[in-house]
Amino acid sequence: MKSEFIPPIGKILQISGKCISLIGNDIDTDRIIPARFLKCINFDALGKSVFEDDRKTLKGRHPLDLEENKNASILIVNSNFGCGSSREHAPQALMRWGIKAIIGESFAEIFYSNCIAIGIPCFTLPKKSIQDIQKCIENKSLFLEIDLKNCLAKSKDFNFILEIKESSRKMFLSGEWDATATLLENEILVERKYKELPYIKFDYDF
Repeated sequence: MKSEFIPPIGKILQISGKCISLIGNDIDTDRIIPARFLKCINFDALGKSVFEDDRKTLKGRHPLDLEENKNASILIVNSNFGCGSSREHAPQALMRWGIKAIIGESFAEIFYSNCIAIGIPCFTLPKKSIQDIQKCIENKSLFLEIDLKNCLAKSKDFNFILEIKESSRKMFLSGEWDATATLLENEILVERKYKELPYIKFDYDF
């Protein structure tokens, strides 16, 4: 897990980083973050608990625990990743471990939406392409540069056209995925609308 967590804000145009691979279909949200960790008051401590049960079972041999995957930030997965219960804690935990983007064969719809809402782009590639990337990662480190404007991922070994929903791509390029930043940028309009609403009138005399 990374020592310092810095959340993404505003426009996301490019992402670069070392890849980490999780092999297997239908990896669900309960595996990503077990239910007992959902009692947390905030998401800050979830990074250290991501894939907690899988990591205990593998006793240090889980990809997230391998030294060569330290500081990895681009996750490579197979099909139907993030299926199961619709817990927003799953992408929050992955992000706090250090994941900035996910490339896979396919994603569960709610998991995908939860990722977009916190600034984690989820891209898809054909099964063969994903398997080629995963085989490459087995033998050596893979560093990818992702260009969201052109949906292109490139490295010394690969050059792929990534797929992502056009609505999601536009949100990242404009920064509109970041609801908080969008509200702050439009503070004057929000204040104006607030004053126009007849049912929000407070006249306190302190």
